[in-house]
Amino acid sequence: MTIKDIARISGCSVSTISRVINDRPDVRPETKEHVLQVMREAGFTPNTNARQLKIQQSRSLVFIVKGTRNLFFSDFLVQLQRAATLYGYNGIVSYLDENANEIDAAEKILREIKPKGIIFLGGSVSNFQNGFSNITVPSVLATLVSHDLSFPNLSMVGVDDRAAARTAVAHLIAQGHSKIAVLGGPATSFPSRMRRLGAQDAMEDAGLVFDNKLYGLSNYDFESAYHAMNSLLARRAEFTALFAMSDVIAFGAIRALVSAGLRVPEDVSVIGFDGITMSRYCVPVMTTIVQPSEQIALQSIELLIRQIEHGASARTVTLQPELQQGESVCPCRRRFESV
Repeated sequence: MTIKDIARISGCSVSTISRVINDRPDVRPETKEHVLQVMREAGFTPNTNARQLKIQQSRSLVFIVKGTRNLFFSDFLVQLQRAATLYGYNGIVSYLDENANEIDAAEKILREIKPKGIIFLGGSVSNFQNGFSNITVPSVLATLVSHDLSFPNLSMVGVDDRAAARTAVAHLIAQGHSKIAVLGGPATSFPSRMRRLGAQDAMEDAGLVFDNKLYGLSNYDFESAYHAMNSLLARRAEFTALFAMSDVIAFGAIRALVSAGLRVPEDVSVIGFDGITMSRYCVPVMTTIVQPSEQIALQSIELLIRQIEHGASARTVTLQPELQQGESVCPCRRRFESV
C-alpha cells in the first residue's frame, strides 16, 4: 500500500498525506486525525528509510575525486569531510580514473542523487570548458586555479602551480644544480603543464635551458614514477637533481634511484610537491612544496555553502604554498659525471 492508496481511501490529496506523515503544522487537526485513523485501519507504515534518505540528500555534497591513487587527495578528503560536517552537510565521495571525464560523471550524479553542490578534486580545464555549462548546482574546483575558466556557479581554490614549481626548481638551482630532471604528467594535465612551465621559468631566470630529454612522463602514483625514473636512467640521462610534480612521484622515483645504486641526496637531490604527511616521515625527509590543504578544504566548503545558502557569486581564491626544507636536497657535489 502506498500514500496514493491512503489518499484515495481518505479522500485527501497526496500532498496532504505527505504533510501528515512529515508532521507538518499546516494541516488542520481534524484532517490529520482522519488521515492517521485511515493509516491505522489500513495497517500503513510510512517508509522512514526513504524519508531519511531524502533528508540526507537535502544536505548532501558530492566530492568528485580525479585519480584513485593520489595520496594528496586522500589526506585532503579527510579535511574536506571535517569542514562539511561543521556546516551540517554530509559528503558523498565519487572516485574517478585519472583519465575519466569528471563533467560526464557529475551530470550522472546530478540525475541520480541531486546533491546541493559539488566539489571537484582535480580536473581537466578542457573538460570544464566543453561541458561545465550543463552543471547547474553550485560547484567548487579545489586544488586547481585557471584563468581560462569563468562560470557563475564555479568557484576555484588552490595554489598558483606555475609559481610554486618555479620556487621548487629555483631552490635546486640555488644549491648549485644545473642538470635538473623533471617527472610529471602530460601537457593535457593542467597542473602538470603549469608545473612544467614553472620549472622552465626558474631555469630561464638562471640562464639555463630546459632539456626535454630530462622530462619523464609519469602518472601521480608510485609505480608509474618508478618506471619513469628507470626510463631516464636507462637512457643514461645526466642530472644531479630531480623536481617531482608530487610527493608520490618523488617516492617512486627515489625507489628507482636507490635500486640503481644512487644515493639521495648525495648523488641526486629530490624535491617534491604537495607536502603530504608521508613526506615528513620518509627517509630522507622530503624537501617539498607544501600545499595548504586544510585552508583549501575549508575555503572550498565555505565558498560552496555561501553559494548554496545565500546565492553568493563564485570566487577564485589563490593561496600561498610553503617550501618545506627536509633532507632530500643538498648542494651539488659534481660538475658532471654520467648517472
